[in-house]
Amino acid sequence: MRVAVVILAGSAAALTDIEHKPFMRKNIDPIVYPGKYVSHMHSFYGSDSVTKDLPTTAELQKGCPSGENPNDMSVYWAPTLYYVNGENYTEIYPATFKTYYEQIDHAEIPFPNDFYAVAGNASAKSQADIDEKVTAITWWCDGNGPEDRNSRPRAAFPRSTCSAHMQAILRFPDCVDPNKITDYTYAALHGGRCPPNMKRMPSLRFSVRYDTRRAIPQGWKGVPPFKLACGEIGDGYCFHGDFINGWFEDAAKTMLKAKGQGFMRIDGAHGNGKVPFGSTGCKTRDRDPENGTDDYHKSPKNGPIGIFV
Repeated sequence: MRVAVVILAGSAAALTDIEHKPFMRKNIDPIVYPGKYVSHMHSFYGSDSVTKDLPTTAELQKGCPSGENPNDMSVYWAPTLYYVNGENYTEIYPATFKTYYEQIDHAEIPFPNDFYAVAGNASAKSQADIDEKVTAITWWCDGNGPEDRNSRPRAAFPRSTCSAHMQAILRFPDCVDPNKITDYTYAALHGGRCPPNMKRMPSLRFSVRYDTRRAIPQGWKGVPPFKLACGEIGDGYCFHGDFINGWFEDAAKTMLKAKGQGFMRIDGAHGNGKVPFGSTGCKTRDRDPENGTDDYHKSPKNGPIGIFV
């Protein structure tokens, strides 16, 4: 895997977005620890075909989607966020988890079959371990704030109660070698173009809004009582994400037609690109319920598992 640094480009001229609901929390990471139940806790979105074993695109396409686009059977995951109250760890569910596919007007190819990528630094412990220009990671309060990013480390959690949601973003690589799909990087590292042996893909970005008001109605001041499964209480530095491509080929090719059109809904042979949740009649579930755990205290490794950029 190629470690890369990216300078973020400007706003996208062509994009689409898909909202997903979480369908599973589990101590697995089929990219980093394939075949094992040793990861810190992750929350999963997208195709429910994912298990401890690294799936192919075709295997993901046999599952049920937790997102609003039945043409996207990709799977996405991020470290679980908890409200910590003594020994009680309560998951803070996202109000929304969205995947944005941006810079489509620069893309040359769709995501290759079986392509997967990781982004972020799961071992980060301070702002010094974060380069916002690499993955765009920052936390803030959306809506009416309060906005304190200029008075705290930008990759740390907000230091006072959010009036609406607490939000984080994360950007993924957008260049890949089609002949070696584990070799990927960022176009911005190379002057906005991919290296000669690589092709440009749409730029994937996570946007997560956590419902902290429901989890902590009393609010907070100072170090917040939050913890990512990979980090320490009050820190947001280790936020990271994983993606395995599950797009059906026709819709993936349709996405590239969004060039210059701004937002485009991605329809395909499997349905409308924006359908009500649960309307497909396919109910998501844990495909390996007898193994692993969704209990923070029972997971053998709730802490860093490595550096991914």
